[in-house]
Amino acid sequence: MLPAVTILLVYQTVGEIAALWLGLPIPGPVIGMVMLFATLVARGSAPSQLRDTANGLLTHLSLLFVPAGVGLMIHIDRIRGEALPIVISLVASTAVTIAVTALVFAWLRKGRP
Repeated sequence: MLPAVTILLVYQTVGEIAALWLGLPIPGPVIGMVMLFATLVARGSAPSQLRDTANGLLTHLSLLFVPAGVGLMIHIDRIRGEALPIVISLVASTAVTIAVTALVFAWLRKGRP
């Protein structure tokens, strides 16, 4: 498990360094994840130890939402004061996401029989 976690952390660190050096507006872990994905696609498959570790992390993914929930409770008064803009942005971004997803799906579907 330790070698697999080390691989994940190395990719995250390389992504952080790339984001800093290149001044990209993309978070370093996202860059690292894309790099890891590209490596796994080029390799053809994920090593079994990495696969097992990733599945273990995914089973406990819900625990990562606890700090976000605590943050919401700490700032509940501010959220109440800004409720209307928050709701409008959530509804608008959801509508845009659904529309873009439908357009991409239609575009991809057009190229297939």
